[in-house]
Amino acid sequence: MFRKDLLKDKRILITGGGTGLGKEMAFHYAEHGAHLFICGRRLNMLEETASEIFKKFGTKVECKVLDIRASKDVDDYIEDIFTTGPLDGLVNNAAGNFISPTKDLSHKGFDAIANIVFHGTFYITHSVGKRWIDTNHKGTIISILTTWVWTGSPYVVPSAMSKSGLNAMTKSLAAEWGKYGIRVNAIAPGPFPTKGAWERLNPGDEDEAMMGKVPLGRTGEMNELQNLATFLMADGCDYLTGQTIGIDGAQYLTGGGTFSELDRLSDSDWEQMRNMIRSANNKDKADRK
Repeated sequence: MFRKDLLKDKRILITGGGTGLGKEMAFHYAEHGAHLFICGRRLNMLEETASEIFKKFGTKVECKVLDIRASKDVDDYIEDIFTTGPLDGLVNNAAGNFISPTKDLSHKGFDAIANIVFHGTFYITHSVGKRWIDTNHKGTIISILTTWVWTGSPYVVPSAMSKSGLNAMTKSLAAEWGKYGIRVNAIAPGPFPTKGAWERLNPGDEDEAMMGKVPLGRTGEMNELQNLATFLMADGCDYLTGQTIGIDGAQYLTGGGTFSELDRLSDSDWEQMRNMIRSANNKDKADRK
C-alpha cells in the first residue's frame, strides 16, 4: 500500500511497543524504513519484538524498560534519545485497563489505570514536545484511544475518563503546538483482538455481549490499523491535526463499543471475571521479574 521507504530514517518512539497494538505498529514502521525506539515494562517482550523485527527487516530496534508513571525516568530517557538525535514521531500506546463494577473499584485500582494512561502519557508527550519546540524540530504525535472517548462506557470508568482526557489533550496541543510544526492526532480502535487486552476486557470470551454489533460483521484486522498509523505518521498530509479517527467498523455509531451489556452479569459472574483478570495480571508480573 505504501512505498517501502515512506518512513526512511524517521526516528519514532512507541510506548508499550513490545506487545499488542504497539508491536504491530512497530513492525509496520520498521517495514517502511523507520528507526525505532520501543519502551515498556517487560524487557523479555521488548527484546523478543526487537529480535523479530531485526530478523525480518534487518532493522535494529532500541529497547528500554520504562515505567511511564515515573516522570523523572521518562524525562531522563527522552533526554538520552535526543542526545543522539531528535525524535520525529511519538506513539502513545502504553495503557492499562480491566473491567469492573465501579462500586467495587479501590482508589488504588483507579490509580493503576489513570497513572499510566492519563499521567504517563502526558509526561512523555510533554517531554518530547518541549524538546521539539526548544530545537525548532517538527514532529508527529499519535495517541491510541478508544471510541469510549465519545460515548463514555460503564465498567471501565478509569480508562474512559483517562482516554477522554487524552482526546482533549490531542485537540488542545494541536491548537497550541501547531505553530511549531507539531501535529497531534489520535486513533480510536474498535475491537482489534490482542492477547493482553482481551484477557482483561473479555476474560469470559463474551464477544457478542461485550462488543455489541459491528456493522461490518467482524473484528478489525491488524494491517488495517497499521496502515492508518503509518498514514498519520508519514509526510504528505501535514494539514491533518487535532483529530481522533475511529477505526471500528462503525461499531460505536450503532450503540456498540461500550460495556453496557455487562449489566446482565451476576455477582458470581463478576467473581469469575475477577479471577481470570487476576490470573492474567499475575502472569504479567512474573514476566517482569
